[in-house]
Amino acid sequence: MSTPPPTGTRRITLHAQGTALSALLATPPTTAPRATVVALHGGGMTAGYFDGRAHPGQSLLTLGVRLGYAVLALDRPGYGASTSDLPHGQSLAEQSATVRAALAHYAARHDLGAGVFVLGHSYGGKLALTCAADRLPAPLLGLDVSGIGHRLAVPAHDLPSASGQGHWKHNWGALRLYPPDTFRHCPDIVAPMPERECAEVAAWPARFASIAARVEVPVRFTFAEHEKWWRHDESTLTELPALLPRAPRVLVERQPQAGHNISLGWTAHTYHLRALAFLEECLAGHEATGTTVPAAA
Repeated sequence: MSTPPPTGTRRITLHAQGTALSALLATPPTTAPRATVVALHGGGMTAGYFDGRAHPGQSLLTLGVRLGYAVLALDRPGYGASTSDLPHGQSLAEQSATVRAALAHYAARHDLGAGVFVLGHSYGGKLALTCAADRLPAPLLGLDVSGIGHRLAVPAHDLPSASGQGHWKHNWGALRLYPPDTFRHCPDIVAPMPERECAEVAAWPARFASIAARVEVPVRFTFAEHEKWWRHDESTLTELPALLPRAPRVLVERQPQAGHNISLGWTAHTYHLRALAFLEECLAGHEATGTTVPAAA
């Protein structure tokens, strides 16, 4: 049995095209949210990835609420409550449709504040970019993406296996990058990677440019210092901004002393502060100009 979420975070269920998606939700206790952060976890993880408790200050949900935001961490299609309905998972395009429908269900029942800010890690970063390209059913303020790039650093045969677990050294890196209790809590945040999701892993570099070209909001990419799956040499990172020609702003940054699972490491709090600082900048731009990417029809 999984550990109940801490006080202030509750489990909810959203409905999307006949599929139930589970999620963790944290909201400001006495005021309306300034904006809503939608967090999308990576392959082989769950929504609990964003609510780490191995070290004080690690949880994105706790920090977001403290700064006045609602934080909705979804179990992506094929994880959590949708596992029984989607035992093989969904393709990236299908996940985009399902998540956008789930957000429409959420937006009809909750105050979003100024709009939605999507934070995605690894496969969740692919989904964040795809959802933005496909248009969300709510005003979109910006994207923050970590653990994903556009050029693989490993050969195809070294990508995550059909079992969904991939290679430990690529997913985590050196033990010293994570609080010791991280691995005691692993059963609550690790899950098998669905077959259909796993089958598409190698296709991302070929798809990146066409998806990125349709993103029309500010985007921030973060690469962990010890990222193993994706190339992050200077020449590769210099290419990134030009691949998002419609994005009004593209930042490419590094997080020192971090491994791939950046939100579970010692530097999780620092990364989350930087991500939410970027949201603050997106909000300031929205307040100054009144512009967001409008909701899909």
